[in-house]
Amino acid sequence: MTKYFPVFLLFLIFANLTSAQMQSENSSSEIYKKIEKLNFLGNVLYVAAHPDDENTDLISYLSNKNNANVAYLSLNRGDGGQNLIGTEINELLGVIRTEELLSARKIDGGKQFFTRAIDFGYSKNPKETFKFWDKETVLGDVVWIFRKFRPDVVINRFNHRTEGDTHGHHTASAILSVEAYDLAGDKNAFPEQLDYYQPWQPDRMYFNDSWFFYGSKEKYLEADHEGFLEINAGRFLPILGKSNTEIAALSRSEHKSQGFGMATKRGEDLHFIEPIKGSLTDAEKEIFKGIDTSWNRIEGGKAVGEILYKVQEDFDFTQPEKSIPQLLKAYNLIRNLQDPYWKELKTQEVKEIIAAAAGLYLEVSTKNEYATPGQELKVEIEAVNRSNIEVDLKDVKFSSAEGGDYQYNIALKKDQNFIEQSKLRIPTNAEYSNPYWLNQPHGLGMYTVEDQELLGLPNTPAPIVAKFQLNINGIDLDVDRALIHKSGDQIKGEIKEPFAIVPAVSVKMNDKNLVFADDASREIKVEVKAFKDDVKGILSLNSGENWQISPKEVAVEIGKQGQIKNYTFKITPPKFQDETIITPQLLMDGKKYAKELYTIDYNHIPLKNVLLPAQTKANRVSIQIAGKNIAYIKGSGDKIPTGLREINYHVDELSGRNLTLKKLQKYDAVITGIRAYNTNDNLILHQDVLFEYVKQGGTLVTQYSQLWGMKTEKISPYPMTLSRQRVTDENSPVTFLAPKHPVLNHPNKITQMDFEDWVQERGLYFPSDWSEEFTPILGMNDPGEEELKGSLLVAKYGKGHYIYTGLSFFRELPAGVPGAYRLFANILAL
Repeated sequence: MTKYFPVFLLFLIFANLTSAQMQSENSSSEIYKKIEKLNFLGNVLYVAAHPDDENTDLISYLSNKNNANVAYLSLNRGDGGQNLIGTEINELLGVIRTEELLSARKIDGGKQFFTRAIDFGYSKNPKETFKFWDKETVLGDVVWIFRKFRPDVVINRFNHRTEGDTHGHHTASAILSVEAYDLAGDKNAFPEQLDYYQPWQPDRMYFNDSWFFYGSKEKYLEADHEGFLEINAGRFLPILGKSNTEIAALSRSEHKSQGFGMATKRGEDLHFIEPIKGSLTDAEKEIFKGIDTSWNRIEGGKAVGEILYKVQEDFDFTQPEKSIPQLLKAYNLIRNLQDPYWKELKTQEVKEIIAAAAGLYLEVSTKNEYATPGQELKVEIEAVNRSNIEVDLKDVKFSSAEGGDYQYNIALKKDQNFIEQSKLRIPTNAEYSNPYWLNQPHGLGMYTVEDQELLGLPNTPAPIVAKFQLNINGIDLDVDRALIHKSGDQIKGEIKEPFAIVPAVSVKMNDKNLVFADDASREIKVEVKAFKDDVKGILSLNSGENWQISPKEVAVEIGKQGQIKNYTFKITPPKFQDETIITPQLLMDGKKYAKELYTIDYNHIPLKNVLLPAQTKANRVSIQIAGKNIAYIKGSGDKIPTGLREINYHVDELSGRNLTLKKLQKYDAVITGIRAYNTNDNLILHQDVLFEYVKQGGTLVTQYSQLWGMKTEKISPYPMTLSRQRVTDENSPVTFLAPKHPVLNHPNKITQMDFEDWVQERGLYFPSDWSEEFTPILGMNDPGEEELKGSLLVAKYGKGHYIYTGLSFFRELPAGVPGAYRLFANILAL
């Protein structure tokens, strides 16, 4: 028997789907665009694997030209990629890329969803992908989004029929989408979801062909696309004052951590999508052909449409408030619709349009960046009516706060700013503000999310939301606004950021990875930051039984919120090779605090606070080093310099500016950071200096760069051709191609044990061929593939050595992999 929506769940579902907004200002053109979208009842879900896979041209076109309700389902959050704007990787990078996607959707007009899948790195086919992603679980998540968002049209970025032609995650996303298409309407599939949503069958599915599959846009346009729907996404949109492709480029450029900033383009922009499932008659002629996207599609909608189409037709751009009486009539009708999905979605949309048309400014803010459970908080409530429409503020009610109901019953007269100072208390059992998918321990391929209603959401809903109860022209109406932190800056002006609930203290190990080259003790510091006054507790460290820590515990006393104190412990490793996880723990008022609060603060995304377990990996490694002074020329950002300092190298990090032979000759080795030849313009200007340094006896280690965006082809003194070859299996067998070469023997004897416990991959962007001056050192391959020999190449050049390596040292050293340290030390010893 079909289960229907309980009323209380409807509120939660659509509160999550639309979310409480931060106050935004809308021009008349933007209000009109919202009305156009209000009058279009059609949904499109675009499905792919990663942040950056989405076709922003199509998402923007469908949202802004067709006025459809468009969402992008990215199966993962890009956690396994590299970071071109900072050093955050793994979970923290996933948070950054989540926010970049949300910033992109604000520009192109789409919504955003995710599954629980983790980007664990490159895979070559979907079979490999599904070794890490629990296919049934991720499939259930995709079905969940289908039922939640109710797309009429689904567009897959990748082809489910071409296994192995692209990243395994890519093909897996298409396979899962195709299977979910058939299951979403089946009440016997994932029946536990029916407590929340009804089965839903999309009308049709397309595959979005791409020039990337052809190698160039010219070949793409020349290919046979008979039976495909052709879309010219380059249309100019007068209401928005931009071509659709200009909007799409701005959206795409939000992927800054991947270096995907792009110039805007104008004029014709052809895209081809192939109908592959569902109602295919005339599907190649128009994306919504045969689908009723008018108000007539739902029972009772005709009367709503008669009002709203007239509102659109008669809209006065100089006085948008003239539309409010009719919008209110439509609002009352929409609230009485029988279709629960469209009722709630369109209710939220029309309320925001009414508020925008009245020039209503509704905001709740605090000067506090954060608060702790139990803390009292001063907030400011602001309400301004900037129209001639009668608006009464009845009350303001706060969710998840004590003492948060305020009765006013006052008229908001035109341009008379109502500001009220109030107080709230954060409940003692309040949950911390944290990305919900990081609240529980997770495996390599899947996040753990126990709350079904959070599944798919891009972010955790705001911790405190104010509901403004209004009466507009005699009609009761409420508008939600999230509590924000507001401050002023002499340079930036007014700054608005999300408000957060944080723990009383954060504990932090300043060193995330400790490598002990011998059994000498080392002092380490634990940082404790107070987020409330009068913090008192006992701090201790936990470790494996072979490691000694002293003292056993220390007393912590911090008087003021925001203060930081460091506490010193001595760690003594065992005399033999071993590893352990060291975790700090502060016991206070019977509660244990063992998490570090990370702050992610970039200009293009909102400030984010992320709580992760505070821990350090410690390794006792049998290792010798030769040479001491290293120059590290920065690339896109990594933590290799920190790792090298752990094993007693002196490392200077250089920008690449003003490199001279004299400056370099004081170093035993020079290393270029990952993607340096993609990102560092200064480096390109000094290639001759680098090669001369090698020629006169230096060692130059060049780490991988991507083929796309290379700023020079001459990264080596000898001919060498880079490729996309890689080995994704971190446990791949390794062959010693030159077993007597010094790089495998001095000062450390490299054995097969040194290739155990590597993480995510062996390496990437190996050269495919090279001149005879190079000696290939290692052979490796993924299962079923030929051996690749380009992971580590060494060449004599003059008196020195040039080394190219695609081995993923940038992952292995921060992960504390002993063998990676030993091999890197040998490379530098050349």
